[in-house]
Amino acid sequence: MAQQKTSAAFIAASWVAMGAGTVGYLVGLARAEMLLNEKGYYFTILMFGMFAVVSLQKSVRDRLEKIPVTDLYYGICWFATLLSIVLLTVGLWNATILPSEKGFYAFAFLLALFGAIAVQKNTRDNMNIE
Repeated sequence: MAQQKTSAAFIAASWVAMGAGTVGYLVGLARAEMLLNEKGYYFTILMFGMFAVVSLQKSVRDRLEKIPVTDLYYGICWFATLLSIVLLTVGLWNATILPSEKGFYAFAFLLALFGAIAVQKNTRDNMNIE
């Protein structure tokens, strides 16, 4: 069965999702009235989470395509992904910000992670298609 190229609309939607989540999260963080070390914590969680989900998507895809991925690396990818979500949840739970701000950060974070996964998937899907 021939592979079909990913549609331009889905590629654009993926980039928009990743961009909107990331930019929204970072703008909210820049405008937040919190200490610089708190901002650094939330920024690091976003970067860690995005790296973790891209690495997880790649390792899942590698396994599906019968490319060797060690169980240790595969487990670390899952652990890092879940850890980034837990760290954000704990940070927001204990934060002294409005509940609406907590929700904003949570949804922007999840949108950025979803977008990163979709962009990675699209990139991988279109690598070998001319």
